[in-house]
Parts: sequence; structure tokens; C-alpha cells
Amino acid sequence: MKVGLFIPCYIDQLYPKVAVATLELLERLGLDVYYPTRQTCCGQPLANSGYSHLTYDIDELFTHNFESCDYVVSPSGSCTLHIKEHLHNYKNIGSAQHIKKHIYELVEFLTDVIKVENLKATFPYRVGLHQSCHGQRGLRLASMTERVEVSFSKPKHLLSMVNGLKLIDLTREDECCGFGGTFCVTEEAVSVRMGQDRVADHLNHKAQYITAADMSCLMHMQGILKRQNSNVQVIHIAEILNATL
Repeated sequence: MKVGLFIPCYIDQLYPKVAVATLELLERLGLDVYYPTRQTCCGQPLANSGYSHLTYDIDELFTHNFESCDYVVSPSGSCTLHIKEHLHNYKNIGSAQHIKKHIYELVEFLTDVIKVENLKATFPYRVGLHQSCHGQRGLRLASMTERVEVSFSKPKHLLSMVNGLKLIDLTREDECCGFGGTFCVTEEAVSVRMGQDRVADHLNHKAQYITAADMSCLMHMQGILKRQNSNVQVIHIAEILNATL
């Protein structure tokens, strides 16, 4: 299969190691990975701010970049969900529909498409898992405590394959971190307080690292940790799954 690698703009600009880890992990699993060099922002910030009518050119470029791929994979739940639900290309409807049906966040691609059952990864630390809202409630990467359903977590399933990793228990494991994209700008005080509560849960359970499938949530919590002079670090799940000693 030909797998297109979609790297969100904030990862490209601020956390390139996450992009590299994602690429290396997919290649280690024997996949033919294609990276379109002309890719840009997917348009999610515009859509979240009420300007989805201005994303037509972005959608057209995205379709052109990935229309030849069997699957599109991204290390971001929120950007993946945006493409799944909001990609529109009236000049090439067929290709846009194909992409919407075949774009996957990295964790769900590993668990649902290629069904990984063994990873040669080692990460000997105490890790807290943050279940991001877009991934959990939009992509269904994990069950939700507000619903009566069988408990499951695709990120936990993958992390259980990592040698030496100790996944800590949290008091409120599916609580929002407060980032919410443009929400952290329009409701800064609320966003910060929610982030402080989320970070405190990890600190109270002695986490050395906080991981998630969304670097945007981790970026928000990283800022709070730095302001608290904490030694706890954030790390994208792709970096853990690709980690070797």
C-alpha cells in the first residue's frame, strides 16, 4: 500500500521530531511512505473560527497532495478528524471522498488497519496517557466514562507493547486539558485552569512523562509544566512507539 504522511503545520514548525518519529515508525513496519512537500495547514483553525468558506483552496491543495495514496496517516487526532468531516473539493469530489474515508490518525491506523501486535520499542519510564478529546470522542480511540460501554483504549493497547514502560493510573483519565485550538485564545483563563487540573492529575500519580496522540494538547500542558518549573516532560506517542535503547 502507498501511505501518504500528513504532518500538521504546528508539528512541522514546532515539533519536527514527532514527524520524524512517525515516518521512521511507519517505515520500520515495512510501509511505503510518501510525503508531499507542498502540504500546508489543513484549515482547521479557520473552520473552528467560523471561516470554513475560506478553506476551499486549502482543501483543493490537500486533495491534490494525497489523491494518489491508498491511505493518509497523521500524528494528530484533531487534524485527522477535521479532514474526515470537513474536506470539500467541488472540482474533484471523488478524490476528496476517498481521502475522507481513508485518512487515519497514527494510533488508529496501527491498530485498525495494519493491526500491529508487536513493537520493538523500549521506554523505561512512568508515563501518564492523556486521551485527547478529538481522538477519544471524535475518532473513538478510547471509550468514554460518560457512556455505558465496554472499556477500551487503542493508545493503551500500543503502549502495552513497549518494554519497560509503566503506564500510571489517573483519577480522571478522559478529562479535557483545556487547549481546544482557538478556545485557548478566546477563553484563556478557563483553558489555563483546565490545563492545570489535567497536569496535576499526572503529577499526583508520579508521572515522569505525559504522552498523547495529539501534540497540540501536549503543547498546552508543556507550557503549564514549564511555568511550574516541573521536571515532567511531554512526549508524543509516536516517539515512544519508535523509541529504542
